[in-house]
Amino acid sequence: MYYNWTGRVDKNGKGKRIHQIVRNIDINELKRKEQRTISFVGFECDEGVKRNQGRLGASKAPNEIRKLLASIPYHNENKSLIDVGNVRCINNDLEEAQAQLGHHVAKLLENNYTPIILGGGHETFYGHYLGARKALGKDKKIGMINLDAHFDLRLDEQSSSGTMFRQILEDDEKAEYLCIGIQELGNTEQLFLTADELNVQYILEQDIQPLENTFAKISEFSQEQDYIIYTICTDVINQAYAPGVSAPAPFGIEPQLVRAITKHIVQQNNFLSMDISEVNPTLDIADKTSRLISYVIGETLTHLNEKEKTFYDIGVENTV
Repeated sequence: MYYNWTGRVDKNGKGKRIHQIVRNIDINELKRKEQRTISFVGFECDEGVKRNQGRLGASKAPNEIRKLLASIPYHNENKSLIDVGNVRCINNDLEEAQAQLGHHVAKLLENNYTPIILGGGHETFYGHYLGARKALGKDKKIGMINLDAHFDLRLDEQSSSGTMFRQILEDDEKAEYLCIGIQELGNTEQLFLTADELNVQYILEQDIQPLENTFAKISEFSQEQDYIIYTICTDVINQAYAPGVSAPAPFGIEPQLVRAITKHIVQQNNFLSMDISEVNPTLDIADKTSRLISYVIGETLTHLNEKEKTFYDIGVENTV
């Protein structure tokens, strides 16, 4: 399912907006790029949020984010931008939807595209991980960086938006996890114990500043991995700026920190892909949350386009 990209067109002056650059492409018609190209893929799903007893609505986020992203100026007109549409969760089959998202992500990576995944509940990340692991093979070390108020290390009978990192760490000895923004009031004592048992590295919300220390931790963690995949759970942001989420955060971080941390992560040489999760348009106020995230993505496009290294350059085998 493809989004009809439209938006403002300036009649005078130089420069284009994102909707004038992005092209919709069938995932099965991708051809390998010699130079890295950025691609959007959406995940219309909040079944994981439902299973986690959260508030539904995140499945509407991918197209809402696109709508607000469309008219943002694009400052790298010589860099192409594609969209392979949305993966949809059908008949509450979360596991199949995550597998399909994984297929899309792997296909993009194998053809030298950098995926930006528009979730969806935070169960989006498990599909993101599946795609990265498929593209990289079983032997590469994958570092997972999560900007989040919650560990998402719960033990439940069913997988959900709160279980992904535990699932991955228990199944994949080549995966490591750094979580930034953890809130003591958002996680039980058992979750902190589980984090310690699984060797999770984390930075509490109140310890993010000074940023130099957080940047140093991110860089140290990244250097220990072959590749980095990044996820932003929007409920890490203070609810004054991001009210449209399943679990609002009164003590959440400010947007400037999200911008700074995201820039530092995507500029790591071994950065691979990212997702944005837990935007809930049905709970938003005057599009505040969706607009904020669209700006984070718009700025990220600039940071990625400034990078010289490509997916191919940093040594990923061609597994097509």
